[in-house]
Amino acid sequence: MGAHASCSLTGSHAPRVVAAHPEQGWSLLCDGTIVFDDSGELLPDGRVVTPHRAPVDRLAVAA
Repeated sequence: MGAHASCSLTGSHAPRVVAAHPEQGWSLLCDGTIVFDDSGELLPDGRVVTPHRAPVDRLAVAA
């Protein structure tokens, strides 16, 4: 899977979303990266970026 044609047309270095599936918890970026709602990623070359979860003791709780 290669970069989407519109990825180079943006003039920006940040990839943008070309397909969003919030009901399934993921989005496809123009560079071929799949980004998951839990902050994990699947890169175009098949590498996996694990989710960056904050420790529970650091989460803010609304009163």
